Amino acid sequence: MNPFDTHTYIAYNKPKGVICTTEKIDGNIIDALALEKDLLPVGRLDKESEGLILLTDNHAIINRIIHPDFKHEKEYLVTLNLPLRNQFLKQMAEGVDLGDAVTKPCRIKAEPGTKRIFRITLTQGLNRQIRRMCAVFNYQVVRLQRIRIMHIKLGALKVGEWRHLEQEELERLFSDCMK
Repeated sequence: MNPFDTHTYIAYNKPKGVICTTEKIDGNIIDALALEKDLLPVGRLDKESEGLILLTDNHAIINRIIHPDFKHEKEYLVTLNLPLRNQFLKQMAEGVDLGDAVTKPCRIKAEPGTKRIFRITLTQGLNRQIRRMCAVFNYQVVRLQRIRIMHIKLGALKVGEWRHLEQEELERLFSDCMK
């Protein structure tokens, strides 16, 4: 049986203020989407963050996407309250001691033509990881937007909109998750 025929896979551009939970509380992601099918968010974005989140009813694949052992990339665009320093970028890339955990090394680079925006690619997903990493260096995150999960990109999807994953995206998703 072809797994693409029996499950639903959605890319959603989560607005700030929506909570990534299926609990029946105000502002939950399920009510925000208003879908007739029960889907689960694949991972989380905190309430103040926005951007790409996947949802599916395929429980078997969720852990294979989010578990850090599989080292799947998630890319974010981050705007800070202060201008970037080269030392900050270097130390962030090497890993940051958050007190209860040390982050894994990551890819990070300043966004060209800006002073306070950078891209960061993580393979782990600690609670509020980017915000906590930045706080260690006395930066405050003004805007945090996830723009990619593995090969699936946010692209031109407007805030609050969703789309079904395309066949090519699904084929690669299954291929990458079964390695």
